[in-house]
Amino acid sequence: MSDVLASARLIVIKVGSSLLVDAATGLLRREWLKSLAADIAALKREGKQVVLVSSGAIALGRRALKLKRGALRLEESQAAAAAGQVRLAWAWAEVLRAEDIAAAQVLLILDDTENRRRYLNARATLKTLLELAAVPVINENDTVATSEIQFGDNDQLAARVASMMEADCLILLSDVDGLYTSNPNLDSSAEHIPEVPAITPEVEAMAGGSVSGLGRGGMTSKIIAAKIAVSAGSDVVIAKGKTLNPIAAIRNQTARATRFFACDTPAAARKRWIGGVLHPQGALIIDDGAVRALKTGSSLLPIGIRQIDGRFERGDPVAVLDQQGHEIARGLVAYNATDAERIAGKRSLEIEAILGYRGRDEIIHRDDMTLTVDL
Repeated sequence: MSDVLASARLIVIKVGSSLLVDAATGLLRREWLKSLAADIAALKREGKQVVLVSSGAIALGRRALKLKRGALRLEESQAAAAAGQVRLAWAWAEVLRAEDIAAAQVLLILDDTENRRRYLNARATLKTLLELAAVPVINENDTVATSEIQFGDNDQLAARVASMMEADCLILLSDVDGLYTSNPNLDSSAEHIPEVPAITPEVEAMAGGSVSGLGRGGMTSKIIAAKIAVSAGSDVVIAKGKTLNPIAAIRNQTARATRFFACDTPAAARKRWIGGVLHPQGALIIDDGAVRALKTGSSLLPIGIRQIDGRFERGDPVAVLDQQGHEIARGLVAYNATDAERIAGKRSLEIEAILGYRGRDEIIHRDDMTLTVDL
């Protein structure tokens, strides 16, 4: 397997509980954590952006609260998450600060990646953090989640983050070194699979269960996560991360892993989703100057809008039409219909004075828009 990260611009790394927390003591594996921070620093020196999705809050919190071993009740899991999240965030901040990297904690639940308004907010925040050279450290908000804490695991959360951020690669670090033809713990003849060009029903049937006792995921969860990520344009690597410097080990091929190949580029996958999957909730009619600007790849600014049709909320998909009624593009709008009507035809620097708050300069950012005709 060649260096999957060589050309990657944005990388999402998911870290499992069994890597962060020693199963016997319930304590952080600090030396390992420091080695991963060094790997992240090396990636950033190459100009790459990194997002972390970190498990471990519940595992750390149950020790701090002296909770018994074994399965926890929902309210105990939430209490453990609350106590553990403080310790987890502090640990990441400490090891990344030693590499002169700012860490930023972000807590998400599944709905944050599905509700379009919250999706846009989360995406904008994460993009800003990356632009400021920080490393976002994301975890599921287990403290307040209900069904999410039972359904979810950070493999699938990481895949949704990779999709949301148009990551080039998602690395799932855990206690397994990739996909096998069958469960290697039960079948001594199981063969490791280094590359998976496409996730077929046969590939899905190879998945097994978790063996760590700390995490909630398993190979089934990782295959589900891989399906989400590759369809959004991200390569996926499943690797055993117990050794020091696990990312360097993947890159120099001293760690065995399985690579799943992306179906498309991240940008193309996102554009296809916006243009072909989402049903427009309204329309923006734009002038000829705005049509020309879109043709050059620009965002849609308020000054180019002549009319607003429909009632839509921030984050909803809308159609963009020229003044003859021809559809030019589709995108996710940054304002609701009422506010869009108030700023239509105005310059971006007037938005704050008109609306009373500083919104985004664009009605639709170019990253949230796809052209639907050949201009």
